[in-house]
Amino acid sequence: MTQPPNQPPQGGFGAPQDQPPQDQPPQPQQPQPQPAPPQQPPQAPAPQGGFGAPQTPPPPQGPPPGAPQPGYGYPQQPPAAPQSGPYGQQGPYGQPQPGPYGQQGPYGQPQQPGPYGQPQQPGPYGQPQGYGYPAQPQFPGAPGTPPPGSGNRFKGKTAIVIGAAVAALLVIGGTVFAVTSGGDDGDDKKPVAEKSDDSKPTTSESPVNPGDGSGAGGEDPENLNEGRQAGESKVLWYKEAPDAPGDGADAAGMWITDKTAVKSAYKQVVAYNVGDGKPTWAPITFPQKICAVTSQKTSDDKIVVAYMNGTTDRAKCNLLQQIDLNTGDKGWTAKVGDGELFDSALQVELSVSGDTLMVGRSQSGTAYDVRTGKKLFDKKRYGESCFPTAFSGGARLVAVASCDAAGTNEHDEVQELDPKTGKAKWTQKFDKGWRVSRVYSADPLVVYSTNDDKKSWNISAFTAAGKFRSQVGFDEDFAPNCGLAIIARDLQGCEGVAADADTLYLPTEATSGPNEIVAINLSTGKEKWRVKSPTDESMVPIKVEGGKLIAYVEPSYSAGGRIVSILTGGGSHTPAKLLQNPQGTAQIESGFYSKDVDWVGGRFYLSTTRLSGNEDTKEKLMLAYGK
Repeated sequence: MTQPPNQPPQGGFGAPQDQPPQDQPPQPQQPQPQPAPPQQPPQAPAPQGGFGAPQTPPPPQGPPPGAPQPGYGYPQQPPAAPQSGPYGQQGPYGQPQPGPYGQQGPYGQPQQPGPYGQPQQPGPYGQPQGYGYPAQPQFPGAPGTPPPGSGNRFKGKTAIVIGAAVAALLVIGGTVFAVTSGGDDGDDKKPVAEKSDDSKPTTSESPVNPGDGSGAGGEDPENLNEGRQAGESKVLWYKEAPDAPGDGADAAGMWITDKTAVKSAYKQVVAYNVGDGKPTWAPITFPQKICAVTSQKTSDDKIVVAYMNGTTDRAKCNLLQQIDLNTGDKGWTAKVGDGELFDSALQVELSVSGDTLMVGRSQSGTAYDVRTGKKLFDKKRYGESCFPTAFSGGARLVAVASCDAAGTNEHDEVQELDPKTGKAKWTQKFDKGWRVSRVYSADPLVVYSTNDDKKSWNISAFTAAGKFRSQVGFDEDFAPNCGLAIIARDLQGCEGVAADADTLYLPTEATSGPNEIVAINLSTGKEKWRVKSPTDESMVPIKVEGGKLIAYVEPSYSAGGRIVSILTGGGSHTPAKLLQNPQGTAQIESGFYSKDVDWVGGRFYLSTTRLSGNEDTKEKLMLAYGK
């Protein structure tokens, strides 16, 4: 099925205000005089589809449970009359700035301040960026107005959702009311780690999903390599999905080790040998659906999944299970308690940074030692009514807080936390109306934020000390696949974006013909180079390894997808083919409802992240290619 169109990065630029390490937020900025909003051409409707959208999508049986309703994070309706666009409005940083050399920006529009609460200085160059875009002031500074007819610049793939802290509250006349319900299991304030109880998640004695062709999730009986042409890769193995309810189910998470490819699907975690697809251990079946997973694995190949404690609308996503990816052994378990008033574990998010597992609730988080399940610390409300609502793991543990949501100084803040103590290493404040939606990279830290009212976006890079480094300095329709977030902000939920120490790699929107991957200098925010897809299908980054960007070129009806490498340094950036998937399985490859992809050890792995629950067709779970 085609993904609903999400929102892509858009304008609204500027340098953040550097702040000292602290747990307290900086003092509010004084309001700045606002100019009258200039005009911009009418917005165009957002295009449909995106990364991973199948060519012949199966119709779903219903929307994903808890999926966000149209509103914040969905395409806006085109205005009836021309309105101020992302570059023709007061920017996110509080005060309009002159263009380069003290002049107004292109088309007579004022330059934009950034989202961090500090006015910006004019940039030094102001030269045209090429590709038909107007002259842009460089950084620190802000972009000019997009060229006429650029359409709706606040469209595309990046899903933006309302954070649970906001969604869980209703403000009427300055009074805050809860709109969430309690749990099924009474008082569960304190998280408790304990040994695994086999009466909870079970390792099937008679596997429902053995992966050997004898049950749901088994191999396809036909020979998928029949008719394979010279130079095409081989289908190493292909698995069908287990049964899912008619309204669909999540299948988030895919983890590849030296031995095992592991996948979650609805109530199960299944594992296959990376080479031949035979089961490496019996599936683990949970009593209720899996509701969150750690997208990262630990250095010793462990993950943690969360599953529901019941089936009613009061059930919580509060039961944790550690799993060894190589053996299937179940480690520690824990029950996540609710936080303070209105701080619910109805939905949680999981992230791993080093040996720390961070469990995010609607308004706080609890950290555990991922090896033992021992509680390390709580990240609670602080300062000016700042509630931590989302976390991101990896090389850095990052927290995003929503502050003063019911007051006049509403804003977001980003902090890097010490993963052992929870102490904030630094804090960066965003201006009112700006929402931190994604972390594109943990190291270097690259943050994507949006302003719904201004229909603007910002991508900023930070130093290790949390100081402003750069931001993307040109207008583009970027299109990473950020999937469907449900309740909490999924900071780490984007595929199709990669970074190394100095460069961010983003795919552009495919409009007509091939799309491109753009390499962006993280020291300047400028474009370093771009390269077109070698086919008419979209090309998206997977990862950077060995000085090369690994990218996936999506399949068409007449050709399988391919894996390519692109030199990241000097020299030619022409994509070099690493793997050409067979034409005979192109429709299977393109038919995944939504995709998670990886390239490990010379093998390409492809899996679905959502099951539609359609009983009339065999649903696909996972596919592996190699030579």
